[in-house]
Parts: sequence; C-alpha cells; structure tokens
Amino acid sequence: MAAINFFLGLTVGIGIYVGQQYRFKQQLKSTLKSYGTGEDEEISLPLHSLIRRELIDLNRQRRKLEKDKQAWQELIEQAPIGYLQVDGENQLLGCNQAAKDLLKIDSRRSQRVRLLLELVRSYDLDSLIEETRRSLRPQQKEWIFYFTRYAYPEDKESETNAYKSSRRIVESIALKGYGFPLSNRQVGVFIENRQPLVELSQSRDRTFSDLTHELRTPLTSISLVAENLQRRLQDPEKRWVTQMLGETNRLIELVQEWLDLTQLEAAPERTLKYEEIKIYDLIESVWLTLEPIANRKKVTLSYSGDRSIILEGDRSRLTQVFLNLLDNAIKHNPPQKEIFVQTSSIESEDISLPEKIKVDVIDSGRGFTANDLPYIFERLYRGDKSRTREQEDRNYSLDGSGLGLAIVEQIVRAHEGAIAANNHPTMGGAWVEVILPVKKSEKN
Repeated sequence: MAAINFFLGLTVGIGIYVGQQYRFKQQLKSTLKSYGTGEDEEISLPLHSLIRRELIDLNRQRRKLEKDKQAWQELIEQAPIGYLQVDGENQLLGCNQAAKDLLKIDSRRSQRVRLLLELVRSYDLDSLIEETRRSLRPQQKEWIFYFTRYAYPEDKESETNAYKSSRRIVESIALKGYGFPLSNRQVGVFIENRQPLVELSQSRDRTFSDLTHELRTPLTSISLVAENLQRRLQDPEKRWVTQMLGETNRLIELVQEWLDLTQLEAAPERTLKYEEIKIYDLIESVWLTLEPIANRKKVTLSYSGDRSIILEGDRSRLTQVFLNLLDNAIKHNPPQKEIFVQTSSIESEDISLPEKIKVDVIDSGRGFTANDLPYIFERLYRGDKSRTREQEDRNYSLDGSGLGLAIVEQIVRAHEGAIAANNHPTMGGAWVEVILPVKKSEKN
C-alpha cells in the first residue's frame, strides 16, 4: 500500500512539474514572439535557439545604443555652446568644456557629483533651472555672470610673496540660458555666450554717442542760420529753407534723444528726480496733451483700475514714457475706437520683494506683426508701417526717429521696472505692459 501511494504521489508530482514546464515554455515563447520579428516559422525553432537569437539581437542593440550615446556625448563636448545637466536635487551630473569655460567650473571639482551651487555661484542659473523644473516647459533667461580671478605679478620671488601681492579682479560675462525639462526631475541647460554681441552693441552705441556729441553744435548753427534766412526770403526760396529747417530740427531731436538714452543708460541714478506721483493724474495729464491729436480720429481713452495708486518716480521721465506709449496707441488705433489703460497692484508672496504696480496700454488696432515683436525696443528700429498707419492718419502723422520705445524701456529700467510688448490675447491690439516699483530703490 505504501508503495502504491509513493508511485501515485511521484506520478502526480511529475505531472505537475511537466505542466509547469510546459506553461513556462509557452510563456517564454510568447515573450520571445513579442520581442522578436513575429514570423511564425521562427517560433518552431528549439527554445534555446530562440533565447540565443534574442540575446544576440539585444546585445547588438545595446552596442548600437552605446555607440549612439558616445557620438552624442562627443558632439556635445565639442559643441561651441555650453551644456550642463543636473538631477532633481540640483547636483551636477555632467557638463561640456564650453560650459566649464563660460561658468569657470574647475574640472577637478566637477569630476564627482556635487551641488551645482558649490561649483557655480549664480542665482540666475539656479532660478532658470527651478523655473524649468516647476513649469515642465522650456525656459529662457539672460543674465550677467560675475566671477573673480586673481592677477599675479610676473616677477614674483616666491609663491608666498606672489599670493600676498595677488590682485583680486571681478569680471563679468553676458550669458543666455535655455532650460529643458528631462525625466526624473532632471534639467538640461544650454548656455550661450552673449558677450561678443554685448560688446559689439556697446561699441556701436559709443560710436554713435560720440557722433551725436559732434553733430549737436553744427546742427544748432544750421538751424539758427535757417531761421534767419526764413524771415528774409520770399517763395519759393522761403519754402525750401522752411523744409530744410524742419529736417534740421528733426536731426537735432534725434541727437538729443540719443544723448538722453546714453545718459539714462550710463548713470540713471543721476538723471532721475524722485517724487510722489499719483499714476492716474499722470496719465490724465498726458492724455490732455494728446487730446487734440486723438480728437482728429475721434479716439477716446478708457481707464480702469485704482485711481489712488501712488508711486515714487521721476515725473518728467514717466510723463515721457506714457506720452510715447499713448501717442503710438493713437497713431495705430482705428478711428472712433477706444484705447485702454489698466492699472493694478502686483501682490507677491515674498514679503522681501518690493511692492509693484502694473500699467497696461492696449489699443484697438491690428497689433504688432510677428516680425516686429522681437525688435520693438531696439534702437533705431522702425516697424512695418502697413500694420498700423491708417491712410487718413498718414496725412498728419510724422515718422518717428526709432528711438522712442528704446528711451521708454531705458526709463523704465532706470526705475528698476520692466516693460514688455505683445498682442492682447482677447482684444487683439498692441499691448504694452509696464511694471514699476512703488518705492524708490535703495540703489537709486
């Protein structure tokens, strides 16, 4: 009886084992089929042959991926633009040589994983990474990166003396970063060196500034001579002199605008005279100045927002800002349509940040063209006339110098504010957003 029970148990065990092996092979074949070519005749091969074939194929794919990865790493390493990658804790996972050169990263310290802040003291870079990680969208940011280097005398007697006589020099470089979100909260950042463009722009501005200084005196002399001739001559000579006087005054205005722009950029703290200003009263006075022009097109102003907002600023300069913005809005506005000015306070969760106000100027026109938008605040840039000028407006509207919005931007920046131009998402017209601090900055 015991023998029968033994053989019966053995038979059941063998049956269970065979069944499990069969199910395992079927599952393995199904898995191989899902990863394989899917051809039925290959499934008829022995199981060990199928496994060997798939392992060979996986090994081939792994080598190809490693080769592609190495090619991309070599490409990034040789790229003329900097690249770095951080993990979710802002630890530097890797960077190319261009990034090391731009951010002054010590190659020896970057060989192991370390916090980016230990290697690069840049709040702007850190904020770009955090904003990219938070929004899960590509972000851009421009900033000036400051770093320190030490100058040593060439005729140093010893390392100790050289260290004592070394000179600490703070330098800066203009950078632009492009942040891209990656998997596992990682962020990749491309860094572009903008310093050559900045130096080229500064060289151009210095040259033009020197030229305007030299032109101011002879242009004033020509204007005085033309005024004297205008009173003494008769037509048609008088008409020619009048035309020459108008063009001369236009050049004088251009020269003065450029000098104002240069002064604002070089020393804003010396050009601004702060006082308390009620923003509604300022905008109302500007509109009264422009009302005769607005009445020709039957354009009206619609103001909304808190009329009691008071800020500290230069009344003359801020008048210049809104005079330019509202004048442009009138020129670009269709007849019998409204121009909207909206003011509001900006609330910040960080109590250490200064309180700010926002002023939106929106017209009812066709808005900025896509080609004009990136260059709205560029010096001497003249937008496409076809987008804004109505035919009847051309009869009494003169072309601008191309410096108006550049001066507006510089005045706003001198007040530690910000300005942006876009097309309004609902109204469709040109939309200029001005943000100004309520209180005078300590720097000013």
